[in-house]
Amino acid sequence: MKFGITGNLDKSEIPALVLALIGVMQSHRVDFVLDDKLTRLLRKHLERQDQRKSISVPENRLPDECDILVSLGGDGTILRAARLVGKHETPILAVNVGKLGFLAEVSQDEAAACLEEILAGKYKIEDRMMLVGSADGFKSTYSALNDIVIEKYGSSRMLTIETYVNEEYLATYTADGIIIATPTGSTAYSLANSGPIVIPSSAAITINPICPHTLTARPVIVPSNSVLVIKLPVAGQKLNLTADGQQARLLTSPASIRVKQAPYVARLVKRLNSNYYDVLRKKLHWGSDVRIRGKGKH
Repeated sequence: MKFGITGNLDKSEIPALVLALIGVMQSHRVDFVLDDKLTRLLRKHLERQDQRKSISVPENRLPDECDILVSLGGDGTILRAARLVGKHETPILAVNVGKLGFLAEVSQDEAAACLEEILAGKYKIEDRMMLVGSADGFKSTYSALNDIVIEKYGSSRMLTIETYVNEEYLATYTADGIIIATPTGSTAYSLANSGPIVIPSSAAITINPICPHTLTARPVIVPSNSVLVIKLPVAGQKLNLTADGQQARLLTSPASIRVKQAPYVARLVKRLNSNYYDVLRKKLHWGSDVRIRGKGKH
């Protein structure tokens, strides 16, 4: 087994955490590679600890060079890692060096022990559906683990949004935008926009209008094999197409965006005792009774 390591270099905890993980790998004589930016950050430490045998590669080559990619950072770092891996489907071990860490369940303190478990074969892999989107007139495609969002840009005026599912007309929304979310993304922007929580193993896509100017426009869940077309017919409206809140394309209407399930999945490495419902309760305090304080009840 060979590990790759990447992470959010803005986090001050990264150097010590990487060195601890390298120590575990070296004790087991396990090969590993670091993305080149991380190697530059750690150069002095690596030289001092005689760890020059680690191989530095450009980040975009990591999926080809490892069997498991270790992502160090918050949930945003995982989203970026999932897009980096893409069609390679390299499993991702997410270690939380952020705040909430809903996707990154493994804490810094647990990282070394988790690595030991993986080397002993004590882990599981969860496949998470991804989306791919494209806009007419542009060659670029955008992949997302959480969501693809179309929303207004530079104006307080609402958008006119026509939605189609498998070429069948669904509805026209007057809204600030629309969220197309995976089950994984149901606990992200879509949840903040009053969307439902969809269990990650569900084969579904959520269509969630953002602040629609009507009481009847609620989120709609469609099968994961649906092809969605979002049309913005009113000319001259500025809008932003984003994937996981990280990749962006500025568009001007009239515009048409196609979104569908990606032909690949994100494979997340989980500890054997990992339980989605536990994470839901602990991270989002799901089902907690705010009337009961200091009693530890849920």
